Amino acid sequence: MGAGEILIRIFSLFLLASVFPIQRILADRVTAEEAKELRDEVREMFYHAFNGYMEHAFPRDELRPLSCGGEDTLGGYALTLIDSLDTLALLGDQERFVASVEWIGKNLRFDINKTVSVFETTIRVLGGLLSAHLIASDYATGMRVPSYDNQLLNLAEDLARRLLPAFDTPTGIPFGSVNLLHGVDKHESKITSTAGGGTLTLEFGVLSRLTNDPIFEQVTKNAVRGLWARRSKLNLVGAHINVFTGEWTQKEAGIGTSIDSFYEYLLKAYLLFGDEEYLYIFQEAYAAAMHYLYNDPWYVEVNMDSAAVVWALFNSLQAFWPGLQVLAGDIDPAIRTHSAFFSVWRKYGFTPEGFNLVTLSVQHGQKSYPLRPELIESTYWLYKATRDPRYLDTGRDIVASLQYGTRCPCGYCHISDVEHHQQQDHMESFFLAETVKYLWLLFDLAVGPDNLVENGPYKYIFSTEGHLLPATPQISLVREHCLYSGAYCRSDDLIKSFTSETENDLLESNNSYGTQTLSGYMSNSVSFESTAAASGLIKGVCPGLTHGQKFGLLYIYPADRTHDDETIIDKKEPTVAQSRSVLILPGQSSNHSPHDSGSNQNDSQTGESA
Repeated sequence: MGAGEILIRIFSLFLLASVFPIQRILADRVTAEEAKELRDEVREMFYHAFNGYMEHAFPRDELRPLSCGGEDTLGGYALTLIDSLDTLALLGDQERFVASVEWIGKNLRFDINKTVSVFETTIRVLGGLLSAHLIASDYATGMRVPSYDNQLLNLAEDLARRLLPAFDTPTGIPFGSVNLLHGVDKHESKITSTAGGGTLTLEFGVLSRLTNDPIFEQVTKNAVRGLWARRSKLNLVGAHINVFTGEWTQKEAGIGTSIDSFYEYLLKAYLLFGDEEYLYIFQEAYAAAMHYLYNDPWYVEVNMDSAAVVWALFNSLQAFWPGLQVLAGDIDPAIRTHSAFFSVWRKYGFTPEGFNLVTLSVQHGQKSYPLRPELIESTYWLYKATRDPRYLDTGRDIVASLQYGTRCPCGYCHISDVEHHQQQDHMESFFLAETVKYLWLLFDLAVGPDNLVENGPYKYIFSTEGHLLPATPQISLVREHCLYSGAYCRSDDLIKSFTSETENDLLESNNSYGTQTLSGYMSNSVSFESTAAASGLIKGVCPGLTHGQKFGLLYIYPADRTHDDETIIDKKEPTVAQSRSVLILPGQSSNHSPHDSGSNQNDSQTGESA
């Protein structure tokens, strides 16, 4: 089937999806009173699952909601309790929040012989500990724990140091797994996903700022640079990469499985830390995604080098994207894409892991719904941005599906087959960390919010696991710094520009990724304070340089072939994608297209920005 026929089928599905808003007009809208009832119902859903876990599974990692048992799925350290901490705080349950924080502080240890996922451990455990620490240690949150003395922060630092050996690779991109006692096994796979290597910056960055140790932020930022340096000429990244050679082992580019949160953390790292480097990479990556992957209102997977369509597939992890677009200020395509994604939910009662846009059916082998939160997350953000009551209707439908199809004796079950609604005896910890959290926030917002996120002392960024990371001065205060490129702003406004020799020196230095190792970072690291105060001549971002020169990020050109030999699909740019700029900084230029970026292998340098 040709690309043209695929696009025709996609367009026909869009027409099908567009019917649903008309149908919803005929339905009863959610009233303020019903929103309050739904909020209370979601609260009961949380406690049905949380109490089931505490009574039948704790301190094992996760609940078996059908058989009312427990199982260790990550490290055997009460994963679901850690993942639930900030939800307890959000619900105002001080008694159980205090009891949980105290138990974890006294009983949790990470000096165990367990090999764990770096990605999952970071977003679920490290993020859960940091979020709870920031709530428990601060009187302004209203949830201060009287007996608390940084126990969760100390545990978070200990855990992160046990993850650091994973970053000791030639590219700076971490291994996918690490043993908490012995480090990286010599037989560990050298293949990792883009999301696995590029979704660590928030948690590690917050930890650096809380402990005043830059190593955590440095290694994760280096990992992002390592991935971005190996982007294609089209500014697309693949799904899996060899962390030693830097070669892509899976070249499908998309916004879903294996890549999704790479985009998410670029934008959110900028929003939380104010680091323009993340913003710049996000702008470049987002523009490329909208140019090559977006077929209004759906997204396809393409070859990262040629942009040829590989899969015309909606997978459930893509459903976070409209929410990310809200944060980026790109609302119109977010509305259309969310409507299309929700049409799949309404068709089956849930979103399958994969839905084929050509056959208009569930993708073979991808029939399950593991209680994922992404569609709910986007629903919450779109309601927050538009206050359109249709999103409350969406939330009501989702609550009905969860209650009718997934509720089990002791919690909520996975659905193994969305066509037949077959239940499976497993409940991921993220059901309590994200799924019910976003549903509760949605309806609480409609009632008139009275919670930590909407009315608290800080603005919050949600991690990819839904953990609350506050923009406190300690975390978010932008510091003066030299931006790695060797360009200094002197008092007489003298700008030292890049030369080819400077670029070559940068490639050979310890600050270049591709040669940087963990040991190099530890021996050559510069603290935030010394960076800011190294000279009175350094004053933040130097004017007069391009973004690439400012950030000193390199494009690593593939040595085994040239892009000139490849055929690039020349897809017309969607009007939506090209008619807006995303979070453009005042005075900054963004007039080059994805075709232009990276066209020069030597001086196409880019930065990350979130």
